[in-house]
Amino acid sequence: MSSSSNGAIGTPQIRRPFRNTTYRSLTLGAPQLRQATLILPRTGERVRRTVTLRSWAPDGDTGDGEGELTPFSPLLRKRRREDGYSTIQAVRDECKDRWTQIWEFVTSKTGQGILKCSIAYVLGSMATFVPVISDLLGQQDGKHMVATVTVYFHPARSQGSMFEAVGLAVLAFIYAAFISFTSMGVSIFVGRTLDLIVVGHIVVLIVFCGGGLGFVGWTKQRLLNPLVNVACSLTSLAIITVLTKEGAVQEAEFSDDKVVQVMIMIIMGVVAATAVCFLVRPVSARKELKENMINVTDSFGDMLAMITRSFLMGVEEESEQRAFVAKSDRYRTLHTSLVKNLREAKFEHYVFGTEAEYQLESKLVKCLQRMAQNIGGLRSAATTQFDLLSQTPSYGGTTPSVSIHTPLNPPNLSVADSWISNPETYRVLAAIDENTEEELIEEPLEESQPSMRSSIDLQSSLPTVRSPVDIFERFISHLGPSMKSLAYTLKQILDDLPYGPAPDFKIAVNTKFHSSLIEAVRLYSNAREEALALLYRKKDMNAARPMEMEADFEEVAASCGHFSFSLQDFAEEMRIYLDILDDLKLANEDLTRQRSWTWLKFWRYFKSPKGPQGGHDAERDSLLSHDEEVNIPSEIPSPRGRPNTSSSDTEKRRLPLAYNYYLWSALRVLRRDDIKFAIKVGAGAALFALPSFLISTREFYAHWRGEWGLLSYMLVCSMTIGASNTTGFSRFFGTCLGAVCAIISWTVSQGNVFAMAAFGWLMSLFTSFIIVAKGNGPMGRFIMLTYNLTALYAYSLSVRDDDDDDDEGGVDPVISEIALHRVVAVLSGCLWGLIVTRLVWPISARSKFRDGLSLLWLRMGMIWKRDPLAMLLEGSSSQVYMNAREEFELQRFLSKLENLRGSAANEFELRGPFPTAASDRILKNTSRMLDAFHAMNVVILKDLKASTGEAELLKYTVGERAQLCSRISHLFQVLASSMKLEFPLNDALPSTDHARDRLLAKIFKFRQDENLSRGTTDEDYALLYAYALVTGQLSKEIGEIGQEIEKLFGIFDEDLFKLR
Repeated sequence: MSSSSNGAIGTPQIRRPFRNTTYRSLTLGAPQLRQATLILPRTGERVRRTVTLRSWAPDGDTGDGEGELTPFSPLLRKRRREDGYSTIQAVRDECKDRWTQIWEFVTSKTGQGILKCSIAYVLGSMATFVPVISDLLGQQDGKHMVATVTVYFHPARSQGSMFEAVGLAVLAFIYAAFISFTSMGVSIFVGRTLDLIVVGHIVVLIVFCGGGLGFVGWTKQRLLNPLVNVACSLTSLAIITVLTKEGAVQEAEFSDDKVVQVMIMIIMGVVAATAVCFLVRPVSARKELKENMINVTDSFGDMLAMITRSFLMGVEEESEQRAFVAKSDRYRTLHTSLVKNLREAKFEHYVFGTEAEYQLESKLVKCLQRMAQNIGGLRSAATTQFDLLSQTPSYGGTTPSVSIHTPLNPPNLSVADSWISNPETYRVLAAIDENTEEELIEEPLEESQPSMRSSIDLQSSLPTVRSPVDIFERFISHLGPSMKSLAYTLKQILDDLPYGPAPDFKIAVNTKFHSSLIEAVRLYSNAREEALALLYRKKDMNAARPMEMEADFEEVAASCGHFSFSLQDFAEEMRIYLDILDDLKLANEDLTRQRSWTWLKFWRYFKSPKGPQGGHDAERDSLLSHDEEVNIPSEIPSPRGRPNTSSSDTEKRRLPLAYNYYLWSALRVLRRDDIKFAIKVGAGAALFALPSFLISTREFYAHWRGEWGLLSYMLVCSMTIGASNTTGFSRFFGTCLGAVCAIISWTVSQGNVFAMAAFGWLMSLFTSFIIVAKGNGPMGRFIMLTYNLTALYAYSLSVRDDDDDDDEGGVDPVISEIALHRVVAVLSGCLWGLIVTRLVWPISARSKFRDGLSLLWLRMGMIWKRDPLAMLLEGSSSQVYMNAREEFELQRFLSKLENLRGSAANEFELRGPFPTAASDRILKNTSRMLDAFHAMNVVILKDLKASTGEAELLKYTVGERAQLCSRISHLFQVLASSMKLEFPLNDALPSTDHARDRLLAKIFKFRQDENLSRGTTDEDYALLYAYALVTGQLSKEIGEIGQEIEKLFGIFDEDLFKLR
């Protein structure tokens, strides 16, 4: 399918007019950016220096020349070894290198975590091997569960995560005990008192087995927490064992033996894992959080310097180099770790009674997130500027500017040559270039007046404004030094914040930082106002031009202005960050403070959220119920012009329909996917457990260990078909591998306790490596669970811990029979789970991903159609642009789509594999659009009431903004429809270019009209600058998504046009 030639959606671009401009290389020679006043943050000294924001090598790049080739790399590498280097020496060095790598891994955090897991497993296996401990659990064969608990709640975690794990284990046992005892009571009442034992079995199957396990499945899918999944597996094991294996429920008898045994085993396993976690190389989430903050602020400083330097130079490659990409990727990794450690640190603070510190640390993390968003705004403005400078204007009959190809500037000239060919341009660029050496040239502060005169001379030497590129030259010439000075001050502060070195992590807040930052922001603000005033002072800015040129002028001004305002916003956010650090430092140094555990006052959570505690908290919002009908009117207004046909007969005909509709609305909860999932999981569990309640099949169920098949079914059942396929494969493969390892272990050791303990330790090292180092928790747990069920169970039989298990050899266990029974049980459970998932209310991850993406785009289109800036004019809009709750829901839904994309890749269809790469790119585009939505929301929330100048500007551009919002909203709907229907896009789609041009030209005219702009200030334009850049970014991302959809559905199939 071809794209439209008039700016169709298939051609993503921010601006249309600029094309083929000669690329601005600002690294020509020694001339440097003129000096400006800067503040040294550590001393508060005010000096004049020429500073350099140099490039940084990517992390891990040592610059030894062994990496990728550069234009300056030698053609011949140095010899690695001298002549006569012996083979024995080479082998010796290789072995030494390998040993060094192994030692580094063993002593690393990951290696220590694996070792801790193996120690905890050995302690847990003592409940099977040591007679003194084994006797505490009675003469039953499930003692291997202690070792299993140490695997599930492994100690390779922080103290805060272990606190959470202990709490979840307690809740899992309480729920399992409740279901077990209640089912026994109901069975005794119905079977003994009413003499209806069959009815009692039916009630237990439906209510406790089906309903109890269905609720477990619903909880696991609802919370989507790895530790919750582990707790759900544990409680499922306990419930299944009591309901289907023990026989007390079937015989309508009360027996607490198994429940008490399970309680003791859980306590033993949790105590062993917790002891290892706290005593062997303990990991504190609070310290990990502080270390993350140090690394994040360092990354901020580097990225800020890189972006500012590249913006001043006007060269795109500078910010696209490996160093910037490495820093950006590193920050994304750090941000994930930052959120994780904050959550785990919360549990540590709550247990240790330091809740106030957690609240301040939470504010610090949120402040860092806002600073990251400001860096994103800087990056967006810089990227927009690069795109504008890399294009050339084509305005029809307009006089060509110097950037259009001439005989002195042919298209095939190099970048540097194209600029050298124009002396006037080179003279301006000489003032924009930077030093190549790390020199600090300090001059007396009293020489500011000559510098002012040089600035005036520079103003008079600037070229006539004939193209948008000239505006960029003027802006950088005036404001570039101040930008550089502020960025230098900010980076120096970021390099010192927020904590000192480990292990103390003392708060490193210099008393001069506050005053230095305030003074630096004041200097920068004054310089920005002066620069923007000088930018439009010359008479040539008032000349009449075509609308496209005016739009181009204003777009360059918008990108420059937005960059300058974003830099100041970053500095203001830094002030808030320093204030929070001061509060945290006072809290840590307060020797009279008392520990508090107010979180234990559970009754506080039942109070109204209004008041001081009623702020928006992402962690609290995630627990709130999701209203699926937000912003949907309660009534549908009657269409205009339709006659009123209401009569008694019509009302009578409508009455039954109304009751049906009310019933349909009341039952809408049953149409939710999570509720249907819980129902089908519970029904499948009840059917699988049915043979254990029938006399004719009870022995067969016990012989083939049906309880482990039912547990496998619970583990395999997932919301989507793809997720079930993934879990089923991991479960079955892990079971087979664990069974093979158990057979080898038992055969070699011949039941010797010391050999079994050694084999178990080696197995724990292997599975811990899979869980901790590889991050594949389910696979590692499945392998170890099967090993325990086979090898440790066989040892229990050999020492007469029998439980009527003569079918597997009794005191002389047949290891092959034991392994076969486990493998068959697991395979049957996996197959049953796949059957239920695919045949009963099947939920395809592919369909859910496609429908969810369409819904998200429709929601985004509706949000943007409201006109984000309309709410600032009092009375002009009854709806807000986007509140915090709605924004959180959009981000949460995007995370859900990312999970669905991973599950969809494991769904197999005859029409071909799932387009994972294309879907990943579409999600990244959507994520960037949501970031743009958030950036617009941040700008709006700074002041919800427009100033006088902003109000005049908003009223002046209301028509153009309405057209642009409608255009963007329409494109969102087109994308959603195409994705939903899997139908190709139309060639003739509307473009946002002309609507955006009209808006920018209108802003330009407003600025040039002295009567209209008399009451406006530079800050009044910041709102529309951000709006212009956000709309440009949205247009670009929509265009890229359109291209991806064109590749996916771009070919018309004849079956689409068949009328059936």
